[in-house]
Amino acid sequence: MFAAFLSRLSGRKPPPSITLSSNSHHLSTTTSSSSTLYTKYSFKPPVSLEPPTNSITPLPRTPSLAQPTHSKPSKPPYRPPSSLDRAGKEPVRSDLPFDFRFSYTESSPNVRPIGLREPKYSPFGPGRLDRGWTGVCAPVTDLKEWSSEKEQDLEEKRKILRERVQGEPLTNAERKALFERYQRHRTKKQINLGRDGLTHNMLNDIHNHWKHDEAVRIKCMGVPTLDMKNVCTQLEDKTFGKIIHRHGGQLVLYRGRNYHSKRRPVIPLMLWKPQEPVYPRLIKTTIDGLNIEETKKMRKRGLSAPALTKLAKNGYYGSLVPMVRDAFLSEELVRIDCKGLQKSDYKKIGCKLRDVVPCILVTFEKEQIVIWRGKDYKPTHEGYFLTERESFSDTDDDLSSRADGNKTGDYTQAEYNFDSGDSDDEFASSNMHP
Repeated sequence: MFAAFLSRLSGRKPPPSITLSSNSHHLSTTTSSSSTLYTKYSFKPPVSLEPPTNSITPLPRTPSLAQPTHSKPSKPPYRPPSSLDRAGKEPVRSDLPFDFRFSYTESSPNVRPIGLREPKYSPFGPGRLDRGWTGVCAPVTDLKEWSSEKEQDLEEKRKILRERVQGEPLTNAERKALFERYQRHRTKKQINLGRDGLTHNMLNDIHNHWKHDEAVRIKCMGVPTLDMKNVCTQLEDKTFGKIIHRHGGQLVLYRGRNYHSKRRPVIPLMLWKPQEPVYPRLIKTTIDGLNIEETKKMRKRGLSAPALTKLAKNGYYGSLVPMVRDAFLSEELVRIDCKGLQKSDYKKIGCKLRDVVPCILVTFEKEQIVIWRGKDYKPTHEGYFLTERESFSDTDDDLSSRADGNKTGDYTQAEYNFDSGDSDDEFASSNMHP
């Protein structure tokens, strides 16, 4: 009684009374039989879970009794679009009058390889081009039908197309306006020409720029800058454009007065870079005219000679050829430090020096280029001066503009530091022989 009184004061329910059953010795609660929890929270299974009163097994449906099903035809599995799938399509035909190569500046048609590193799989894709692939190029004519007359006809065709696209030449005023419009501080549009030189797909990039602009700025870096004259020649020959300004490795390429983007030539794209073929070795066991002992002594002496210059990675090497030619006037061996450059890069540099200077390659050991001038060395020119800036201006236009009193076209060469002359050799010969 006292416990029940305290529970009423505290507001708690009294604990259930425990009784001992006479039949068993286990403890049990008095609320087990009189609890209302089962009636409040009793679980009633749904009808779907209740066992059927009259369990009748359904008969299996026979095909004759089955209802007709109108199912949609299954769709074919999805196949992503592939550029290699040419089912029902004809190969692309291009009327460009030159052979398609991966690089036009870093490969020469006059040098024949001695082998191929892969089968003759066309980098344009199977069945995408109407020209065959020889492992080096896609010739415009069949090699069996090739002749010097056809080569001259192709050159004449390229010349006619270029003259048709260019139209009348630009005046100095127009040339200067275009040059200033495409400077670095005016526009950021630019095409970079790297170690691979002028590639085939780069022709398509140039025409894409010409679709919206009259000219395009091209920045040349790395190995191709060793022979900028070749780069300018290949650009004008393959794009039918005109270089209106050059300063170091910066070029401004003009598209022409009669250029129309809707009538641009068809340029099929290369889908991958083909493997370079195998060429003869650049460094021979013995140098021509020397025996083995003399060759070893010359290589040791060349590696210990002071370096003429150190080449930077992806730099401008346009001044390297005149430096080597000037060094050969007093030195027999010249060493060029190429640390940090890729092995393929300084091998290409050595190959270009051999053909342009000319000289004899001695060794490529320890990331160095050692070249020898040879026994009977005769300098190509008594001196060599590099034209760093060329504007390709026309002096006749200046004279006519002065005669007509046209002040807009009166630009003197000294005022804008423009050099007339289309090549470095002509400029050098004009300065050496007044």
